Parts: sequence; C-alpha cells; structure tokens
Amino acid sequence: MTPTAISHQIRLLEEALGMALFVRQVRRVALTEAGQRLYPTLRDGFDAFERAIADLAPQHRRKAVTLAATTLFTARRLLPALGSFRSDHPEFDLRLHASDELVDLVSGVADIAVRYGAGPFDGLVAEPLLSERFGVLCSPSLRLSSPDDLRRATLLHVEWKQPSIAPDWRRWARLAGVTDLAVEEGPRLSEDGHALQAAIAGHGVAIASLVLAQPEIGARALVHPFGPVIEGETYHVVATLQKMACNDVRAVRDWLKTAVATG
Repeated sequence: MTPTAISHQIRLLEEALGMALFVRQVRRVALTEAGQRLYPTLRDGFDAFERAIADLAPQHRRKAVTLAATTLFTARRLLPALGSFRSDHPEFDLRLHASDELVDLVSGVADIAVRYGAGPFDGLVAEPLLSERFGVLCSPSLRLSSPDDLRRATLLHVEWKQPSIAPDWRRWARLAGVTDLAVEEGPRLSEDGHALQAAIAGHGVAIASLVLAQPEIGARALVHPFGPVIEGETYHVVATLQKMACNDVRAVRDWLKTAVATG
C-alpha cells in the first residue's frame, strides 16, 4: 500500500473510534495514549496472521535457520553436536554465525542466538541453556597437584571485555584463600581460546571455562587439578517473539537444550 492509502485507512479508523491515534507534528508523528493502548494488540494480531499464512504456504525450498554464538562456543559446543541436528531435522538447514560481537536479531542477521549473561535481553525471549563454571586448567605435563604448585607456574591471563565479571586469577586466589600468589604476573592474551591452546601446549596455567574445555578435559589434553571453581553466568537461548514462534527456530532451540546443553 502507498503511504497515502495507509494514511486514509488510519483516518477512517480514527473516525470510527471517535478519537485520535496519532499526534501529528511537523515531520514526525507520535502515538496518543489511545494509540499506545491499541498498538500492541494490532501488532500481535498482524504477526499472528503472518505466522499462520507462512505455516500454511507450500514450501518450495528448504528452510534455513541462522544460529549466532561466540567463536569459542561455536567451536566447542555447536560444531561437535551439529551432526545430531542434521539427523533429527533433515528438513532444515542450520547455518552457524560465529562472532564475538553482539548480533542484532531484530535486523535478521541471525534467527536465534546463544548469549552469555544474567539478562534481561531487551526485546527478546530468553530461555536458560546451561550454567558456566571456571577453574584452573593446565597440561598434565606440569604435574600440578595443589595451589602451592602455582608459585612455580606461569599464570595465563585473558583480557575480558567486562572486567567486573572476569573469572581472573585475583578472584580465584581470593576464593582459594591464597594470599601470596603473584596474580598480575604472566602473559596476557586477547581471547580465551588462545589461553586454552597455550595451556594445552604446557606454556602456563589458565583460569578457563570448564564447560567449553570438556573435549580437552575428556581427552586428558587438559586437567583440572584442584579447586575452587568460580561460578559464572548462564548461557541463554534468545530470539525475538516472532522468530521463537516459528517451527524451524523452535527446532533449533530444542536441539540446543538437548544435544548441546547436555552433550
């Protein structure tokens, strides 16, 4: 419809209701109180029409869902479980968008995402996926058996974007009751994946994700020789309300909660 036709329909609706829905100003309009009350109902109604028509329309091509997550989460949790999605949902194609930058789900860059944090996630439906835990990780070749052994080890550090919630050596030492550890000394790396690789190579000891390092821990490439464990935030499955109502997006959500969260 043209803007003129839309304006005409709005005028007819205002006449039928006997009240204005917009405050019209120079080069801009704003909803009146009545318009604000009416808008959510109309928006949800039209969205429901769109979803129903999409579900009824014949599918001439395979549906593809784009899932966004951080680079490390994609490599350590999504890729190992990808085969199970293909076998359980052959009718859908799953595309992985790995990025450490926040992906805008409203704009359509991705349909669904895994996000880390306490929330809330404005404008998105969020469901908890799994909780993060951080601990001491190192190569078994270092033969660490107690916190006292850390005094002779190289401490690896990761530069977190949010230092206030960083699971760093200072925070770990406070939990462990270790007061004389040189918590600021050692190499600093920009990514936690690099810290894991350095730890695997025996170049030092890292405070890293026990959840995302499960493949290396299971293969004994890394060991978690002692505690304590730093409890992290929660990974959430997030999408817009409209996307979460789609069958293909819900299939990805369910796969994340079964194959990925428990794998």
